Amino acid sequence: MRQRVVRVALTAALVAVVLLAVPLALAIRSSLYADQRDSLERAALSGAVRISPDYATGDPVELPAGPAGGHLGLYDPQLRLRAGNGPRTGDAAVRRALRAEVVRGHSGDDLIVTVPVSHAERVIGVVRASSPAAAVRGRVLAVWAVLAGACALALTVAVLIARRQARRLAAPLEDLSRHSRAVTAGDLGARAAPSDIAEIDQVARAHNEMLQSLTELLRHERDFTANASHQLRTPLTGLQLTLEAGLEQTDEGHLRDTLRAALATTRRLHSTVEEVLRLSRSRGLPRSAAPHTPVLRLLRETGERWHGTLARDGRRLECEFHDVPDDVLVPGTPVAEILGILLDNAHVHGRGTIRLGVRDLDNALAFDVSDEGTVHDEAARLFDRGHSGNGEGTGIGLALADDLAVSLGGRLSLSHRHPTTFTLLIPVRQDGTTQDGITEGEG
Repeated sequence: MRQRVVRVALTAALVAVVLLAVPLALAIRSSLYADQRDSLERAALSGAVRISPDYATGDPVELPAGPAGGHLGLYDPQLRLRAGNGPRTGDAAVRRALRAEVVRGHSGDDLIVTVPVSHAERVIGVVRASSPAAAVRGRVLAVWAVLAGACALALTVAVLIARRQARRLAAPLEDLSRHSRAVTAGDLGARAAPSDIAEIDQVARAHNEMLQSLTELLRHERDFTANASHQLRTPLTGLQLTLEAGLEQTDEGHLRDTLRAALATTRRLHSTVEEVLRLSRSRGLPRSAAPHTPVLRLLRETGERWHGTLARDGRRLECEFHDVPDDVLVPGTPVAEILGILLDNAHVHGRGTIRLGVRDLDNALAFDVSDEGTVHDEAARLFDRGHSGNGEGTGIGLALADDLAVSLGGRLSLSHRHPTTFTLLIPVRQDGTTQDGITEGEG
């Protein structure tokens, strides 16, 4: 591209120079020749005024000095040279001047001007002035050389400016090309830097916005896969154990209880998949509202679901939610998923008794999940996807819980390091509805 820009600029400059220099060179040539003829005419007129009508009878003629390097002479009507210097016999220009006209022309390699000398309305002689045309040609060539040098300088400056402009124009495009190759190689974080050229910046912005959209889309796909595998692993294990236990049952009553437990686990799996799908929708696209559930029922079901799991490992689960109104609704599935993640985190990484509680803050509900352990990592890093404090987990659970909380307009935070306490804030309106506007009768 750089060579193309330089060629275009050089062609344009060359055309401009030719269109300007050629007429200027011709005008200079014509002007120098005209100046020399004017000088010859002045010399001839100066000599004509000094000639006496009696020169034909022998009166001496005093002509002024001729032009530099040229000749000045007086010719009588018989074309004879009477004074000065020049050809001994008058030429065609002298003959024309005898007809009472000033003649400007050339003879051989000389420029000549002839001026008639009149007396009593009769031409009595002709003054002829001449100079070599080579002297004028020399001046013309010298001026043309200066003009050619100026044109060459102009073309050189044009090339330098064109190369500088070519670098300025090509650099952002080359940078954009490098970033495109980097993206092709798999680096989706590559972004084109802005330049001072508006049109190229517009292309770079569109390129960066396209990459941002693609990156966001791929991130959602990766997050969906990771979230789904993380959230389905434990329920699928429980379902497998339940079905295996059902195969060993011979009593019909126990078998039906096992099937009911398996069916409940399957429903939870379905709800988990639906919630992960809801969360995976790209930002800016409408998300369907999660079904709402009375908060007390949600907490009781959560406690019942985790009580047995924790009891098998010798851990206690204490639930405290006595001051929450019975008519408060929350998005059941996402809140249950968040609480499940927090309880699983306390189960795997915490120790001692686990406590699940809820506090009524008038315009919000605060869900607290705590255990008797201690958190040593930075609070902000706990919610980074892929970060695991002790290196035993996948680093997905708390990041997913935080994303779910944000999707509900809430916030998840580490409220205490010791004992470890995570707090989920869900905004609630005064009329008993959550911030997404679904009332008690819905869901």
